[in-house]
This record gives sequence, structure tokens and C-alpha cells, in this order.
Amino acid sequence: MSETSVDEVPGSGSSRTRRLSPAWRALLLIWTAGSIILCFNQQFTLRFFVGFTMLDTEYFWGLIAVLLPLAFILYPLKPGVHVDHVPIYDILLFLVSTALCGVFIATARESAAGGWEYNAPFVAEPWIVWSAVAMWALVLEALRRAGGWVLFFLMGTFSLFPLFAGVMPPPLHSPSVDLLDTASYHIFSRESVLGIPMRAFAELVIGFLVFGTALQYTGAGAFFINLAFALCGHYRGGAAKVAIFSSGLLGSMSGSVISNVLTTGTMTIPAMKKTGFKPSVAAAIEACASTGAVLAPPVMGATAFVMAEFLNVPYSDVALAAAVPAALYFFALFMQIDFNAGRNSMIGMPREEMPKLRDVFRDGWYFIFVIILLVVLLLVMKRENWAPWLATGLLLVLNQLFSDRRWGWNEVLVFLEGNGRVFVELVAILAGIGLLVGSFSLTGLTGTLTTELLYMAGDQPLLLMLMGALTSFILGMGMTITACYIFLAVLLAPSLINVGLDPLAVHMFIMYWGMVSFITPPVALAAFAAASVAKANPIETGLQAMKIGSIIYFVPFFFVMNPALVLQGTLADFVPHIVTAVIGVVLVCGGLQGYISRIGNLRRCGPLEWPVRAALIVGGLMFAAPGGGLMPLSSLQMTLAALAVSCPALAIAWIYSRRPQTA
Repeated sequence: MSETSVDEVPGSGSSRTRRLSPAWRALLLIWTAGSIILCFNQQFTLRFFVGFTMLDTEYFWGLIAVLLPLAFILYPLKPGVHVDHVPIYDILLFLVSTALCGVFIATARESAAGGWEYNAPFVAEPWIVWSAVAMWALVLEALRRAGGWVLFFLMGTFSLFPLFAGVMPPPLHSPSVDLLDTASYHIFSRESVLGIPMRAFAELVIGFLVFGTALQYTGAGAFFINLAFALCGHYRGGAAKVAIFSSGLLGSMSGSVISNVLTTGTMTIPAMKKTGFKPSVAAAIEACASTGAVLAPPVMGATAFVMAEFLNVPYSDVALAAAVPAALYFFALFMQIDFNAGRNSMIGMPREEMPKLRDVFRDGWYFIFVIILLVVLLLVMKRENWAPWLATGLLLVLNQLFSDRRWGWNEVLVFLEGNGRVFVELVAILAGIGLLVGSFSLTGLTGTLTTELLYMAGDQPLLLMLMGALTSFILGMGMTITACYIFLAVLLAPSLINVGLDPLAVHMFIMYWGMVSFITPPVALAAFAAASVAKANPIETGLQAMKIGSIIYFVPFFFVMNPALVLQGTLADFVPHIVTAVIGVVLVCGGLQGYISRIGNLRRCGPLEWPVRAALIVGGLMFAAPGGGLMPLSSLQMTLAALAVSCPALAIAWIYSRRPQTA
């Protein structure tokens, strides 16, 4: 569920993290175990078995105390510098940040009772306020090390914004706030460092991170990949369909795009190349599948949990809403691969090389019960706080009873270290981007910008949506998806909601467009990571990924214009639109790949090939796009127009496919 930055792409050439000595590694393991115990105690209200209940702010600062200071130990001042030892200045930063967190834990009850975010004790205890200033600076430095310079400059600038708000031009103008008051708000309020991003991590994300890591270290990856090979490896383009199936299953639970590419991709990309896919196409398919997995229930990525906090709805509502768009996306990938394999006369992998379904289930049947438990807890019982912990517990018990990969002490330590590194990175990033939310909350800038954006767009919500898509894409190239989402959820989402669009659809729209940069050059992190595995040209892989995953550019507009696709309407609205959306996806994929089942290769259309393919793409988009609402045509008119464009193209393709081929 962690999000990977540019420096983590293979071949980057620089080491972002240190090689820890045994003593520092031991501390990382102990502190990670402490964070898991803290979270488990809080989620199940165990009260430490002695009757002591922590305030939420005490709990949040407790997690920060054991995780954020480790950012100064794990991440050197500059990549590649002091990677084999911890210099004295980083030890000092570790000790100071730990001590400051201890101060904020000790004063949390007094702070809550006295309203220190607005009324900190400047006169009686000035050191408290200066401690807040120091913590603000340390949070930004931890963010820079874990998230990079782009995030640091962006969040640093916005965290300072209240100081200069009074001299900014409209619509950025608001009364200025002095340094000490701003620092007090950032540290003592529940809207900044302890705001929505950190709350989502502390209450939900950490549990699912533990679950994802447990899956990784108990052999779930091998089980899902073997299951995919057994089910569809022998079909046309089977190796690519395996990549989609296995990456979708595993990635939807791990939530990390890059790690998914580098784990499942090492098995699926060579298999695709072996069955005839070009290296760049094989890498692009894996990149698209791994990107889509983070948009798919039941777990999705960290951003989905933050979204639930923003919307103040159960996470299960977000997961259900994501189901149909994710299904459309993966259906489009399957169709693209099937049509690509048909156009190039590919065959599936030999059955004798495929694992037997019976053998796969015999070796990993217990994973099915873990997933069932997770889904029931999430979607039926709506216990999203408990779900990952109980699912992890069941997984570990079943693994020890039935697996040949039973854990010993060494596996437990590796499991803790893997979790700890991800925890530290996410806490440093989420605490830092919380400063953005805090600045907008303190100055009231959100409402001002919403009004200004509405004025600029006039009565054109489509213009606002295009602005949001472009901004999401640009920000997604330079920061993590969660940071990009939070930025736009604060700035843009209220404007879109105020013009009458569905809140859940709007927030999902922003998340989807933030993910687009993973497969779109010039950044295309997922595509470039897959290219390194496939030994393919990175830019060519990125362009292929754009083509194969092209539906991701359109689906967000479809469900914003018709929220029935995110289950925010009636069944009567949903059924006809999902039918036309599926038809549209098939036609678009056929046009892009130049092949349609039951008709054949569109190359046989000769000089009419490209006009036919263009007509299929346009007609498919018209089928999939909802009518009415923001569209000038009704649903019936859109369907009739789509038929008028696509039927002649299909007729021409069918006629040419029946003509005898010349030598």
C-alpha cells in the first residue's frame, strides 16, 4: 500500500535508504512492533489491559513518536551519502524529534482542554510554542527525505502560506496569521499534522499494510499467479491474461503499484515474451494491470482510506463505489489483450506447462478463506477497522498449520522490518502533507478558491472537470497519489460538488486522474519499472501502456457524468448504462487494436482500415458516455448516434472479412 517515488524505480542509480547496523535494525524492529501494538490496542479498545484509554491525539502522537524520527535514520540527508552509517547530526534529529513527540503526548490532555491550536500558552510557557515551531521544521525535513524535493517545496510553501495570506492577491487573500499562531495550529489542532491524512493512516491504513505484508511473506503472490496460470494461461494471449488476473488480485490487496510490477512482473513478463508479445507490450500490460489493481476493491490503496475520511463515509462505501469502474477497466484490458493476440495470431501457453488447478488449490486453498473473511468484514459487517487485523490473524494461523512456508523467528523479523520501512515512509509523507490541509483550514482558503473556480468556470462543469483532470495528471507526476488527491480534494472537489456533481464520484474522479501518471510519459513510473524487467525501451513501453490502458482516461468522466456507475443511483439507471458501457469498451478496444472477435483482422479492410478503426473508437466512446445531465444529448439520442457511427464501420469490416484474401 505504500506509494513509490521516482527514486525507487529500478535503475535510478541512487540509494534512498541506509543499510542499518544491527543496533539500528533492532530499534526499527522494536519500534515497528510498538506501533503495531499501539494500533491494535486502539482499534480493539483493549485499554492496555489496565484500564487506561488514550485520547486520539495521544495515540496519533504516539505513532508519530515511534515512526517519524526513524525517517532520519532510514533516509540519509542526500541519496547515496552516508548510506552505511548514521552520522551524529541524524542521531540528534532522531533524539530531538522523539523528545518533542513525547512532550506533545504528555501535554495532549491539557492542549485539548485549553484549545491550544488557537490559544497556546505563549506567556506562561513559551517553550511549548517554540517546540511546535521545531516540530513543524522536523516534519518538513522528514517529508523531504521520504517524499523528495517536489513535495517538500510544495508543502513547505503552503504550510507558510498563513504568514503571507494578507499580502496575496485575490482569490488567495485572507487575514495573515503570525508564525507562532500558525505553528500552534499545525501541531496542536486536529486539522494539520494530525489531520485527515494522519488519521486515515492511524485508524485504517496501518492495518491493511500489515495484512499486505503478511500476504507477501506467506506465499500469497505465488498462489495467485499459479491460480491465474491454471485458469487462463492456455487461452489466446493467456500469459498476458495471467498478468492481469494475478496483478489485479495481488495488487488490490497490497495496494502498491511499483512493488506489484516488480513481484508479479518477474514471472508474467517473461511468460508473455515467450508466447509472442513484444517486450514493450508485455511490460505495458503488466504496468496497466498493476496500476488498475490499486483502483480495485477490496483493499485498494492508501488514498481510498483518506477518501473515506474526507467524505465521512465508511470505507466499504468507497470500495463498493470503486467496483464497477475497476471492472470496466480490467474488462477493457482483457479485450485489448484478446484482440491483440487475435490480430497477431497468438496462441496460449501449452497446457502441460500450466500448473493444475487442483494442485494450486491443494497448496494454497486457505488463502481463499482469508479473502472471504476480509470481504465479509469489509462489505457485510462493515468492520473496516477490524478487518485487516482479523484477516491477518487467520492468515498466519492457517499458514503455520498448513503451509510448507511456516514462519520461524527469522521470518517474523523480516516481516516486521518490511512493515517498519513502509510505516516510516508513509508517516513522514502523510504528516507532511497534512500541513497543506492545515493551512487551508486556518486561512479559510478552501471556500475562497471554490468560489473563484466556480466563477471562472461559469455554468460549465465540464470545464471544471477538464481543469481537474489536467491538474491531477500534472501533480501526479511529481508527488505521491495520496498527496495529489489530498491537494485536489481540498482545492477542487468542493467546486465540482457545488455545481451539482455527486461527491463520491468527484473524489473518485480525482483519484483516477492522479493514477494516470503511472502509465503516461514522461513520468510513467509503473511503465518504466516494468520496462526494466522486460529489458524494453521505457518510452515505447509508456506509449504502449497509454494505448492498452486508454480506458482509464475516459472512465472517470463517465462516472462523474452518470454516478450510477459508482452505484450512486437507481437500478433502472445502472443497468442500461452498464450495458452500453460494455458495448462501448469492446468497440473502442477493437478500434485501438485493429481486430474484433467474430469479424477478424481489420487490416483486411485495406485503405478503409483506419477510417473503420476511427469510427469504432468514436462510436464506442459515444456508447459508453452517458446521455443527459451534462451532455447535450439524452441517453437514447447518444445510443442512436453511436449506432449510426459504429454500425456502418462494423458492416464494412464484416464484408471485407468475408472476401477471399489475395496472396
